[in-house]
Amino acid sequence: MAKKLEITLTRSVIGRKQDQRRTVEALGLNKIRKTVVLEDTPSTRGMVNKVSHLVSVKEVQ
Repeated sequence: MAKKLEITLTRSVIGRKQDQRRTVEALGLNKIRKTVVLEDTPSTRGMVNKVSHLVSVKEVQ
């Protein structure tokens, strides 16, 4: 069974660089405290690592 990641936007993207804003948007996040559940793939992990200071992540089954 594929693992999933529960990603929550915890900090604002105001004043952040454009590439970080686009990464957060590509993850499907647009408001603080919004949560999305995505497949745990290398590309998703890379995007999460890029904006790790703005999001919180939990692994779910």
